[in-house]
Amino acid sequence: MQAHAYKAALAGAAALMMTTAVAHADVTVEFWHSFNGKSGEALNEIIAAFEAENPDIKIEAQRVGNYEEIVTQLQAAIPAGRAPDAVVMEVTRYGLFAERGVLTDLSPYIDADPLKDDLYPFAQEIGVYNGKTYIVPFNSSTPVVYANRDIFARAGFADMPPLTTFDELQAAAVQIQDSLGAEGIWGAAAPGQFTRWGLVMGNGSEMIDRTTHEVLLDSPATIAAYQWMAGLVNDLKVAPLDTVTSEQSGDDAFVAGKIGMTFQSTGNFGDNYRALGDNLVVLPMPCNDGCAVPIGGAGIGILDSAPQDVKDAAYKFISFAANPQSNALWFASTGYMPINRLTADEPVAQQAMASQPGIDVAIKQLDYAYGRARPPVVTWMRTSEYDIWQAMALGQRDVTEAMTDFAARTREQADRLSR
Repeated sequence: MQAHAYKAALAGAAALMMTTAVAHADVTVEFWHSFNGKSGEALNEIIAAFEAENPDIKIEAQRVGNYEEIVTQLQAAIPAGRAPDAVVMEVTRYGLFAERGVLTDLSPYIDADPLKDDLYPFAQEIGVYNGKTYIVPFNSSTPVVYANRDIFARAGFADMPPLTTFDELQAAAVQIQDSLGAEGIWGAAAPGQFTRWGLVMGNGSEMIDRTTHEVLLDSPATIAAYQWMAGLVNDLKVAPLDTVTSEQSGDDAFVAGKIGMTFQSTGNFGDNYRALGDNLVVLPMPCNDGCAVPIGGAGIGILDSAPQDVKDAAYKFISFAANPQSNALWFASTGYMPINRLTADEPVAQQAMASQPGIDVAIKQLDYAYGRARPPVVTWMRTSEYDIWQAMALGQRDVTEAMTDFAARTREQADRLSR
């Protein structure tokens, strides 16, 4: 089935859902998520197809904000008795809620679901905390380097440089800035938090060790990575200040053709490709000291407070969203990585890989992609890191001093949460 035929089938499913499923649904699942734009549209198509196939179940989907905002909203909703039945949770933040008994252990569902044998190993592992499964991945990603081929050509590059190390990336950003800065073109965007974690890993370190949970924020390699990232803004001035204080401004500037290269999630592929077309170049993250990238994105968990019939219905939707057909539509529409090994064989996925060069870079990075630490302290650390990063990138704090202090406070918080 070609992509347009599959989408037509989904449209038909949506029409059927409108006339039958809403009227006769026996179970309603309140589902919080973080998707808008093309991602939101793709999610709605998957929901419509599920409801058409399961007219007794209604998925009441609501976008409540980004990953950080979901955590905040959930923390407020739980004590007030207003928690949803199912929720999208970022892959390093769900441990806090698993630890507190908020999320349902999905292990019995997974063990009984033939789907588990079709999931990539990373997709089976990423939702496991303390030996139990609490989320099933939905939108999985790795960071990549996006570049604008036209900007590189205008800056004097006869061919795209390899951009495989920090030095190569920095030299390219400087050349673009020197050549085109007077025209309002910037060499690079400041990296967002997910890609900051990726650049730390590409420099041979971690923020928190994924196995031992040791805090590594003040390790020499982590500090060196932050010094390089902050230097793009504060020293070399090849990245605009507003991309430090707002990650979205960097995304917007890149699709507007105002930035030569950026570090972003594979989930940005769809928007970037629609904006730049064949001028979009997708490259792996730099291997500055060994190759390693973090697996990001989110999965879907079920609240333990949901009634049993709602839990059963919610898991049925989770399993449907992870099947090859749904996952192929999601991959082709957004650029998020396939989580199902059979997804790449689906016609809509085949068509996407043939017609959208670079969409498969994330798949090629899977050989050195790793899940990250997810104990409760990670949620605190990630929330706190934004202010630390801004102070360093804007030249308000010395990187070594700031990261040393941040590491000490993170260790104190980890000790407090473990009591």
